[in-house]
Amino acid sequence: MQQNHFSTNPDTAKTDSIAVLDSLPSFNAPSGVAVDASGDIYVADYGNNLIRKIAPGGIVTTFAGSGNAGYIDGTGTLASFTQPTGLTIDPSGNLFVADAGDNLIREITPAGVVTTIAGSDSTGSVNAVGPASSFFDPLGVAVDAHDNIYVADAGNNLIRLIGQGGQVSTFAGILNTGTSTVLSPFNNPSGVALDGAGNVFVANYLNSTIMKITPSGVVSTYAGVDTLKGSANGPAASATFYYPNSVAADAAGNVYVSDGVNNLIRKITPDGTVSTLAGSGLPGAVDSTGTKASFNYPAGLTVDAAGNVYVADSNNNLIRKITPVGVVSTVAGSGLQGATNGTAVARKNRKLLVKKASKPALNIFYKPGKG
Repeated sequence: MQQNHFSTNPDTAKTDSIAVLDSLPSFNAPSGVAVDASGDIYVADYGNNLIRKIAPGGIVTTFAGSGNAGYIDGTGTLASFTQPTGLTIDPSGNLFVADAGDNLIREITPAGVVTTIAGSDSTGSVNAVGPASSFFDPLGVAVDAHDNIYVADAGNNLIRLIGQGGQVSTFAGILNTGTSTVLSPFNNPSGVALDGAGNVFVANYLNSTIMKITPSGVVSTYAGVDTLKGSANGPAASATFYYPNSVAADAAGNVYVSDGVNNLIRKITPDGTVSTLAGSGLPGAVDSTGTKASFNYPAGLTVDAAGNVYVADSNNNLIRKITPVGVVSTVAGSGLQGATNGTAVARKNRKLLVKKASKPALNIFYKPGKG
């Protein structure tokens, strides 16, 4: 099991999961977000090994995780994670976590009870039931209306499916065993999302493309040019991305992309037109509209019922919100690395503390040595 370099109490204000009403909450490389029907936002706080919760009033608490690296099942802060990366939520309010550092898929009930539903804390690609199965650095998760869970199994270059009863199978992709002459269409897939028709969209990270998988398993390139990096907008077939790491889809069939190295949030309409929803392309934390706003290696994405996009702004240690017309605001976070719980409302009267722009933290979505 990997050891975490950032091991501390889950709340650096020494308040456990109780919010300090006059403190600015902090995160450490947040990598995934999910939102429920009540407007609660959940955050995969990668660097802190925690799952955090932001209530509609702006109160940030620790929902699950001790802060210590591990794979203990339990309730709330008695459970542990190692580098949780992807998040998704079902209609009943159950969260599913891609626990990347442990090679596990975890479930958290609305009451905060954490269980392991698939994976064995060992690297592999075994298709089996629950703990008899294995993954290699699962980074993204998505759940459909029938509670089937799709996993971006990055290290195996596969999209896996966890069905009823915890049965794990390969939904798309080809496992490279070293003797195969056919390559997988995926190259470090890091994010997955589902539309209303059951199509799966994949952030095909190292190929800088967005892939589409039909319900019957047919794989095609949805947007981007294979291995060509850039930020060109326009028709999907000629548009370019630069290590896209996460995707989300709304009820209208629009697909949103965290275009990490470009520091942009991109939008792909159902007719295949790619545009920039928000971001100037320069690293920063400016709250504004459209291309006047800025991000610093945006990671996980989710969309609420009203069409608002939430972004785990990883290198800024912030959670951001983008309205359907492109207005960007900061929902929570001081900009400093930490695990403090508190209220984001206090930020309105305080100067935002944003750390100096740094090189993109590519290791969140890619670790050297993968096939």
